Amino acid sequence: MTPHPRDVRLDDARAMVSRAVDKAEQLGVRGSIAVVGASGTLISASRLDFGGPGGMGRAVSKAWISGTQQLASGVHKDRIAAAPAIMAWGFMQVSPESVFPGGGGMQILTESGEILGGIAASGATVSPFLPAGVAPELVSAEGSPANPEDLIISYALGGPYVGQHGDDTILWKDRFGDLVVPAEDSLGMKPAPTASHQPELLWAKEVCDHVLTLAASRGLEVATVVVDRGGDPIQQDHMDGAVAAATHVAGAVSRAAARHGMPSHRLADLYGGQAFALATLHPHRELYVGGGVPLTRDGQVVAGLGVGGIEPEEAARLVADATS
Repeated sequence: MTPHPRDVRLDDARAMVSRAVDKAEQLGVRGSIAVVGASGTLISASRLDFGGPGGMGRAVSKAWISGTQQLASGVHKDRIAAAPAIMAWGFMQVSPESVFPGGGGMQILTESGEILGGIAASGATVSPFLPAGVAPELVSAEGSPANPEDLIISYALGGPYVGQHGDDTILWKDRFGDLVVPAEDSLGMKPAPTASHQPELLWAKEVCDHVLTLAASRGLEVATVVVDRGGDPIQQDHMDGAVAAATHVAGAVSRAAARHGMPSHRLADLYGGQAFALATLHPHRELYVGGGVPLTRDGQVVAGLGVGGIEPEEAARLVADATS
């Protein structure tokens, strides 16, 4: 039996995120890109270097809206804005992943129109506003004004360009006046160079790749997450077939390990019945079971690695072996 709804595969999600990273670097903006499956499961996400905390959460939220509500997040935003306050509040309460109903998220479709998920971007400088010094050719799509955020997502999906923020021409005139870029000179939807200035992201992806390869060799289906020392995700990946909660668990144990500088299960050992109180000290979720380890450089904690989707003891062995 084929599960319904069917989520976008990890390999395909990663390819789209990589394309988005390439375009973001070409445009000179920094933030996060997330792909969420039609079931609401986070499949893959990357944060560009210096992308800043918080952008990942916004990108995930917009991707979740597009994938599960089956429409562009900009359309959803307009509907929520026009709804009575009690209805908008109610939607947010029963849809906790939709906490940021902004424009920019798009559906991921098969050729036959089946919705496999959603993709969105957000972060430090990812926005519809034109970055300082950007060449007009880069923010032009087929001879028409475009904006960086929607370019990133349209390019990741393979085009054509779809604007969701409604102000492309206004922003263009404010920056470039009456300048017209011929369609043949527009670079917005043309191939972008492979990103080459993302050492932190590249490292985090390599860590996740190693975990995924090791898990596959053991017949395990997991999710793995690398967060920075403050707990903000840098790279997140959910293997095809892993349980839906796997990414949430991986993120929570990686965050516990990074923020406290020790394996996630040690916090339960140290604090006993009071360990639950630690999670109230920070708005992001932490979990104090096996599966998370801090990652260090020159004796300093720089990140956390987590695995979810399997028993905590097995997850602890997997991350220990992956980092040994």
